Amino acid sequence: MNQETRAARLAVIDLQNVFADPGSPWFAPDLPGILDPVRRLAAAFGDRTTFTRFIAPDEPVGAWRPYYAQWPFALQPPDSDIYRLVDEFAADAGATVDATTFSKWTPRLAGLVGGAGRLVLAGVATDCCVLSTAVAAADAGVAVQVVADACAGSSREAHQQALGILRLYAPLIEVVGLEDILGPAAVTRRGVSRQESVRRDGRT
Repeated sequence: MNQETRAARLAVIDLQNVFADPGSPWFAPDLPGILDPVRRLAAAFGDRTTFTRFIAPDEPVGAWRPYYAQWPFALQPPDSDIYRLVDEFAADAGATVDATTFSKWTPRLAGLVGGAGRLVLAGVATDCCVLSTAVAAADAGVAVQVVADACAGSSREAHQQALGILRLYAPLIEVVGLEDILGPAAVTRRGVSRQESVRRDGRT
């Protein structure tokens, strides 16, 4: 991990049951495959790791009304099981940054990162909340790195499409692999080869 990364904050976006449960309408099928990369990132960043949650509003307003008319199952309180973090991280995540919006670039997360800081993103869904958070943070002048092989989309195709869109925001947003953050030795030592990292990322 280089000096710039050591000064960055990791935000793990929305690793919640609603995206992890195969029976959920919002299931992200590749989410199980990113749990180990996220675990490695969280261990490396330590207390500079923040977990976020998407939660439903008490009462949808504006364009959110037809959204929740389409997804009525999601109008549940923040402490409902669907909005809890997945078991792998629930006990150790600490206080979460919650938002009723796709973007998790809230005043609280912004305060943790700092105005001239660097934000590393992992989590779900690449094509929704990860992308929305990355763009909002970049607009605020924060350097953003999206760890492609620690993110999962609503589908594999949507994940790759979102990475392509995110690359258009360079140099404000950089799409990277796990080894770019942790270093090649750390990744291969844990059994993820360069070839596997590239395959997940979609880079050649």
